[in-house]
Amino acid sequence: MNRALTVDDLVVAGIALAAGLLAAFLLRMLLRWLGKHADRTRWSGDDVIVAALRTVVPWAAFLGGAASAGAALPLTPTVQHNVNQTLTVLFIFVVTLAVARGVAGLMRTVTQSRPGVAGSATIFVNITRILVLAIGFLVVLQTLGISIAPLLTALGVGGLAVALALQDTLANLFAGIHILASKTVQPGDYIRLSSGEEGYVEDINWRQTTVRNLSNNLVVIPNGELAKTNMTNFMRPEEQLTILLQVGVAYDSDLDHVERVTNEVIGEVMTEVEGAVPDHEPIIRFHTFGDSRIGFTVILGVGEFSDQYRIKHEFIKRLHRRYRLEGIRIPAPTRTVAIQQGAVAIPQQRGPEEADEITPVRLD
Repeated sequence: MNRALTVDDLVVAGIALAAGLLAAFLLRMLLRWLGKHADRTRWSGDDVIVAALRTVVPWAAFLGGAASAGAALPLTPTVQHNVNQTLTVLFIFVVTLAVARGVAGLMRTVTQSRPGVAGSATIFVNITRILVLAIGFLVVLQTLGISIAPLLTALGVGGLAVALALQDTLANLFAGIHILASKTVQPGDYIRLSSGEEGYVEDINWRQTTVRNLSNNLVVIPNGELAKTNMTNFMRPEEQLTILLQVGVAYDSDLDHVERVTNEVIGEVMTEVEGAVPDHEPIIRFHTFGDSRIGFTVILGVGEFSDQYRIKHEFIKRLHRRYRLEGIRIPAPTRTVAIQQGAVAIPQQRGPEEADEITPVRLD
């Protein structure tokens, strides 16, 4: 020590430390008040900024008080240097964590607020967080007087070995980045793979894509497999899509009447059923002279993929009820057995649009 420690030194140091604690408490209360006001705004980015400041500012006040207390004490230059260096490292550590959290939160906010961007995908958020933490770690090493050049060289050599050992992991990482950058799949999209898996994309992280199917189960697909497989995205280029339903009526039906009644039912479904597209133009196309019916296709508009089941359900019920009221007959598939002398002709089971093929069978 340069001089002996006195009571006045302890009092001054205590006052400085207490002032730092008081300032940290008051600033935290102020930032909490600002956080409540930020919750009322539309932009969620101010919530992220205030949350980051609530971490940094109180700690900065406390560490500033601790540094003032250390300066008030008669410490040797070596001890004073070590104290200042420790407080600086703590401050860098706190700032790094706050910045990593804030930047990740801002990126998540921006991507969620812009359609066609990566939505809630955590892969970009995690990469950003790791980069900020790595920069903070290097700054800490530089502050401690440790040269980072040999470390970067060692990381470069070791990174090659790690890359060879983690080929599958890195392939999935870059496949996930490629998927998000190309905007072929985004969280919230409904997809169907050629292998049969389908559902809503929950998240795309550094290794895998999580898909929630309609039975509320999670399907985990490696990003590399997702990038290589054939896939149908029912949300691109837009969420609205059309569905086709096949209907058939008897040959004695008045087709103009059938078309008019079916159009009326389509209009009711499009305006009354949740998930339908009210401005969808009713489309009916007759296309087949079947063996027992005249077939036609009804084209309906739905808001998004999962709405089709509700709309099909309501349309079939209402169309069947209306056809019964209008006297329009929907012929059922028939099966004919022809009895001949000495033989029984057994028809083969066919579809509703195909003729029954009769195979005679001798009776011994």
